[in-house]
Amino acid sequence: MITVHHLETSRSQRILWLLEELGLPYELKIYQRDKATRLAPPELKKIHPLGKSPVITDAGAVIAESGAIIEYLVETYGQNAGGDLAHLQPAAGTQEHRQCRFWMHYAEGSLMNWLVMKLVFMSIPQQPMPFFVRPIARALCGTVQQKLIDPNVDTALEFMDQHLAQNTWFAGQHLTMADFQMSFAVEAALSRARKGTPRPHLQAYLERMQARPAYQRGIAKGGPVVMTS
Repeated sequence: MITVHHLETSRSQRILWLLEELGLPYELKIYQRDKATRLAPPELKKIHPLGKSPVITDAGAVIAESGAIIEYLVETYGQNAGGDLAHLQPAAGTQEHRQCRFWMHYAEGSLMNWLVMKLVFMSIPQQPMPFFVRPIARALCGTVQQKLIDPNVDTALEFMDQHLAQNTWFAGQHLTMADFQMSFAVEAALSRARKGTPRPHLQAYLERMQARPAYQRGIAKGGPVVMTS
C-alpha cells in the first residue's frame, strides 16, 4: 500500500488530492512542524535523507519531490482513469502536453521561489530580537517586499489570471497533472499577495478546485493547506 508522509500545512496536501481523485487506498502518516521554528521534524529524515515532505513509499520505493510523486502516481495508477481524469497526462506533442509540462515546472521553478521569500520576509520581524532592532528589521523587510518580492508576485498573479481567462484548467480544458502541482502555489500566492487587485479568473479556478469532492476529502484528512505567517 502507498504510504504518504505528510507534513502539516505543506505541499504534500496536493498528493492527498491526487490520491483521492484516483481513488487509491493509502496510509497517511502526519508529522507536526516544530512550534518554534516551523520546520519539519527530524523523524522525516528516517524516511528520506532530505527530511522534507511530501515523501511516499510504495512497493519498496521511496519517492520525494511533489512533481516526481505526481508523475509516478499518474504513470503507475492513472493510465486507465476515465471521466474528467482521462487527461491527467496529455498525449505527447499536443499543446495540452506542452502546457502541462510548463506549469509542472513553473510551480516550483519560478513561482514558489517568490512565495517562500515573501513568507520569510513576513516572518523575520516577528522573530525574537532586541527591541531596538525590531523597527530596523521591519523597515528592511518591508522595503524588500515592496521593491522586489511583491512586484514579482503581482506579475505571476497577473500571468496566471490571464491564462485562466482562456482555460478552465492550467493545461487547457481538462484536469491534468499540472493542476495538482500548481494547487499549493495558487493557494499560497492568493493568501500572500497584496490586497486590492482582483484576480477573478484565478479566484474562480481556486473555487473550482476546492469544490471537488476529492479535494475536500484530502483536506479533511490532511488539514489546511497554507501557512500565511
